[in-house]
Amino acid sequence: MAAPRHSARWTPPPALDTALQHRVAPRDTLIGVRPQGCTHQHALEHVPVVIPAVRARMEELSAPCDAHSAASEQEITQVLPHDAGGAANAALVLRSAGVGLLTAAGLRGTTLNFTIGATPEAVTAYAGRAPVPTESGTSVRGRGASGHGGHKRLRTALSRATVSATRYKPPITAFDERLRAAGKPTTVARCAAARTLLHLAWAVVQTGRAFDPRYAQPRQEAA
Repeated sequence: MAAPRHSARWTPPPALDTALQHRVAPRDTLIGVRPQGCTHQHALEHVPVVIPAVRARMEELSAPCDAHSAASEQEITQVLPHDAGGAANAALVLRSAGVGLLTAAGLRGTTLNFTIGATPEAVTAYAGRAPVPTESGTSVRGRGASGHGGHKRLRTALSRATVSATRYKPPITAFDERLRAAGKPTTVARCAAARTLLHLAWAVVQTGRAFDPRYAQPRQEAA
């Protein structure tokens, strides 16, 4: 019982994941800053007096954001195909989850190729999309809800991918429509669809096989 416990020695992540992280993080920051500049420029069009120097500065700020964001995206598309394993996993996620190359690269970099957790539930909790129970002692028992915790960039990338998947990925679309038809709010349905999408991406990377929407049909028909 008193034997000392030694934690596992830390090992650096693969070079590909580090390269993707160093490019995805600045790109996400620029994407968040760009709408602020657009909002300021739009506001200048509705004021009685526009100071030319202010307008010029706003335009000067927007141009570098676009240039740096485009450069980061180009580097991501160049780095990923050079790694055979990374390209193969990205292709699986692209075909199965219906996300874009940049989103697939972001998912890979933030989850260390989905090895950040031993189970899809662990990865979902890391992304902040797992329901957190509301309880205190024995008197407070509330319905679980997913808040604003977890990895911010992963949660944002997953939310954007879910919006696209609910429109263009038939299995995710059917799942989202089924929940909304059952009376679930749109936010709850989208959060559940995001968890399903992340489970799907984790499974195809771990098994190395593309998603087959007819995989569970024989078992469902037999039941």
